[in-house]
Amino acid sequence: MKRYATCLLSLFALSFGIGAGPVAAQDYNPTTELLKDIATLKVGAKDWPQWGGWSGKNNTPDGKNIPVMWNIDDGTNIKWAAKLGSQTYGNPVIANGKVYVGTNNGGGHLKRYPSNVDLGCLLCFDDKTGEFLWQHSSPKLATGRVHDWPLQGVCCSPIVDGERLWFVTSRGEVRCLDTEGFRDDENDGSFTAEPNENKDEADVIWVFDMMNKLSVSQHNMCSCSVALVGDVLLVNTSNGLDESHINLPSPNAPSFIALDRNTGDLLWTDKSPGSNILHGQWSSPTIGDFNGQSQVIFAGGDGWIYSFDPKGDGNGASKLLWKLDGNPKDSKWILGGRGTRNNIIATPVIYDGYVYVSVGQDPEHGEGPGHVWCIDPNKRGDVSSTLAKGKDGSIIPPRRLQDVDLEAGEKIEPNPNSAVVWHYSKVDLNGNGKFEFEETMHRTIGTAAIKNDLLFISDFSGLFHCLDAKKVDEKTTNEDGTHPPVVYWKYDMFAAAWGSPLIVDGKVYIGDEDGDIAIFMLSSDPKVAMPDDEPIVEINVGNAVYSSPIVANDTLYIANKSTLYAISSAATGSTEKTE
Repeated sequence: MKRYATCLLSLFALSFGIGAGPVAAQDYNPTTELLKDIATLKVGAKDWPQWGGWSGKNNTPDGKNIPVMWNIDDGTNIKWAAKLGSQTYGNPVIANGKVYVGTNNGGGHLKRYPSNVDLGCLLCFDDKTGEFLWQHSSPKLATGRVHDWPLQGVCCSPIVDGERLWFVTSRGEVRCLDTEGFRDDENDGSFTAEPNENKDEADVIWVFDMMNKLSVSQHNMCSCSVALVGDVLLVNTSNGLDESHINLPSPNAPSFIALDRNTGDLLWTDKSPGSNILHGQWSSPTIGDFNGQSQVIFAGGDGWIYSFDPKGDGNGASKLLWKLDGNPKDSKWILGGRGTRNNIIATPVIYDGYVYVSVGQDPEHGEGPGHVWCIDPNKRGDVSSTLAKGKDGSIIPPRRLQDVDLEAGEKIEPNPNSAVVWHYSKVDLNGNGKFEFEETMHRTIGTAAIKNDLLFISDFSGLFHCLDAKKVDEKTTNEDGTHPPVVYWKYDMFAAAWGSPLIVDGKVYIGDEDGDIAIFMLSSDPKVAMPDDEPIVEINVGNAVYSSPIVANDTLYIANKSTLYAISSAATGSTEKTE
């Protein structure tokens, strides 16, 4: 049975730092790295200026005295609460005193757009008070749900640098905005076609329309939290299938693009997934530097992970560094999620020189087998664990539905160029020769979080997994010849998790579809992480949580479907939602 909180004894121990267990010294601290990365932007030192907070997308912020107890009914530790739309999937971003959230128009913040007008919205609030400041509004596309699903709104997060932010609208546009909106009484930038200059509306700097300029046809929605390297914006276009779930309207449209952050000019494009796109492409890019080589890592709608040089080849095309197949070669795509083949919705994560990525499908497709990969990004070319070969021994090019048909005499062989450090799919933990529910990684749309060499990830079957990010279980061999990681513990949340974990202040937070926020101690020991086989605290926030908890400036931010909560141990307590 889900609980509001655990016993007072556990909370007493937390308050005085008792029972946390020893934390091994680590040479690599992701929080140190993210603070360095955030310092390259014109934002506050402890702000959270993009999805994942920084280029490596590892949700491990610096935070002190982060609450493990709050109450949305009586206002305990609630700094403020702000009204969002009726469905919220965009993750909060905090920069320079403002909070940005992608949602729909259910909040009705603008007079000219009552709450019954469906829009994609990017909302801006004051981070101290929760006061509504301004809104960017995207009217729904006339093509309807094939491109712009009703009530889904803006599903991504912006990235902020100084007085500019960049994000992808629900209409398939990349837009640059002035962070002040029209509150500075100026219409900045080359774009001056805003319908008005009201102080509560967005000031657009430039627009790049991917549908019109690149013939992109997003499936259901366009969703990518853009990444930034210097003056280069990296974007997943969301190109996908039509309403038949079979036809790909624009197989030659790019899946990945680079734009000039200042002008919106197109720098390079790549269409590597091509006609092998399974469904849609809703992942976001990650940036890393490995041995002096900058890499932008994209997850494709074909289930492959691609790494490129962010600068491209200098002639308007991409420069591929490596690619890896996130699916077993004999896995099969079947409509409606009935197969074993997956695309990738989660964001790749960087930790101590490695890349971590997980696979899954549209939540409407339900549960199914999943995979998590740890990859060495220093190899080049096809670095998958295996190769698909025909009966004659020739390499089979990637196929959409199934790479290898074993019954037809085709073969799966180890790849001598494999960059797989470990591959997590299923592990027989109790040694009974079977792979039971809790011994399996299932589909996920969540992104991993890693600290102290502990990797945490949720799956869509409700399991929360704690793995070793580096140690390999050499006694166990996967079907593809790789080894799984060491598995420490799992917890069944009894509800699907759409979001990703937060690691902060020695604890791990994760939300689920039931609206519960479960909190664990940061430990590989299940007796420490979850005494009595339960989280140390579990609090319900009113309705479903589809985003991820984040921390900025020692404040915890949690968005459920309709409300954003700012939670702080220094809060005076208020649950009145700001308008």
